[in-house]
Amino acid sequence: MRTTNDREHGKKNVLLVTVDHWPGSLLGCAGRGDILSPSIDALSRCGVRFSNAYSATPVCIPARRELMTGTCAKTHGDRGFNEFQEMPAGLPTLPQVFRDNGYQAYAVGKLHVYPQRARIGFDDVLLNEESRRVNYPHEMREDDYARFMAREGYSGLNDAHGMSNNDYITRPWHLPEHLHQTSWTARQMCETIIRRDPGRPAFWYCGFTAPHPPLVPPKTFLDKYGDAEIAMPETGEWAKNFEDLPYCLKYYSSIFNIKTEKPIRDALKAFFALCTHIDFSLRLVIGTLREEKALDNTIIAITCDHGDMLGTHGLWAKNVFYENSSKVPFIIIPAESDKRLKPGSVDERLVELRDMMPTLLDLADIPIPKTVEGMSLLDSRRRDYIYGELWEDDRATRMIRTEKFKLIYYAVGNRLQLFDMTHDPAENHDLSGDPAHAKTLAELTGILVSRLYGADRSWLRDGKLVGLEDKEFAFKPSQENVGILKNRELLIQRGIR
Repeated sequence: MRTTNDREHGKKNVLLVTVDHWPGSLLGCAGRGDILSPSIDALSRCGVRFSNAYSATPVCIPARRELMTGTCAKTHGDRGFNEFQEMPAGLPTLPQVFRDNGYQAYAVGKLHVYPQRARIGFDDVLLNEESRRVNYPHEMREDDYARFMAREGYSGLNDAHGMSNNDYITRPWHLPEHLHQTSWTARQMCETIIRRDPGRPAFWYCGFTAPHPPLVPPKTFLDKYGDAEIAMPETGEWAKNFEDLPYCLKYYSSIFNIKTEKPIRDALKAFFALCTHIDFSLRLVIGTLREEKALDNTIIAITCDHGDMLGTHGLWAKNVFYENSSKVPFIIIPAESDKRLKPGSVDERLVELRDMMPTLLDLADIPIPKTVEGMSLLDSRRRDYIYGELWEDDRATRMIRTEKFKLIYYAVGNRLQLFDMTHDPAENHDLSGDPAHAKTLAELTGILVSRLYGADRSWLRDGKLVGLEDKEFAFKPSQENVGILKNRELLIQRGIR
């Protein structure tokens, strides 16, 4: 009996690569000359880069639920980072649909689901959850990366660099480079590809945790930015006076104490170095596919759960709908024989993370489940706008993004912002108070009102948007047991385990 190879089974393999915190504009192929991303740039020349792809819920868990189910927050049930919410029973996941159609499906890296060991449709998962321990009720003692570190003789020391996973202070990686989470993820992905069943097509998911902090890149990659000229973040006119900010932005502006040039530059260089480490590590995965004679028959996709503000408008991390936080990389490279996507092209349509599932299924010639709300990007349809929603507390924020404009709404204080994305892509000028744009403001506000549901309907009076009463800002840590720690610099610091 002859064993078939990847070409002979007649179906395309699929490799989905995700990163964490990587802004969509932070790529050489997107025009950034200060970031080294040669591997991703080369891949984009082989496929299509979607330049206006957004995370409609730009924080980890809801964004990943959207990616894995092809649905929006209203359907998958989370717009507020619910760590204890399982995948909805009635929504088939991306790996499950592939498995139902004869694929083997394996994941390596970060999933960020609950329970943490849930496979959400994969045959198996080699997990790296960044030392995260969910304390109720299915606590995971250790992930597969931690188990690897113990076998290598470094038990409990992966966080011994002393940097927090939610802060922007930096130092080089403290252990040999092959022990870094990025290196481990790439190597395990290569092993998974090598160990596949060659008689069946494969869906592989490779989830890198970086460039999410901690900012601890290997020295090799940090040195690449030693004397680099990295552009300092811009601050819009509307963001320069703290007292004028919406309540939500006062909260996020107060979390991180990174205000002067030296720590900002240090953070940017370390963040860029983490990106470049991923980019170089991807070369091993691509090389493994080539040497396994599977590259030409493999669809490759690259995206991210959300971006990172990186100091723009005085903000860091995610949770807001400005470009650095909500716009994500979204690149798809078809199999060699597939002519439905034009290599080296840039598609400027409005794209959401929920479009990844139907597009990959379409490329693999697999029927798209009726539950999927995203659209396959193989056809020429265009959406009129993207509706973004995040949080249901005092940070509640909503967005309408059309091809030309973006409306951002903060419920507390009933604050609106309007940006001309054609002439002001950096979002430096808030046009919400400009009489010349009153018609546009009213049109987008009307769309926003039409999309509100649940508790959000309390923001309306006689069909008009009135929001919630404004309130005095006083920073309160969201974590319990913090003692004297009133800010985030040491608030959730991890130690030796």
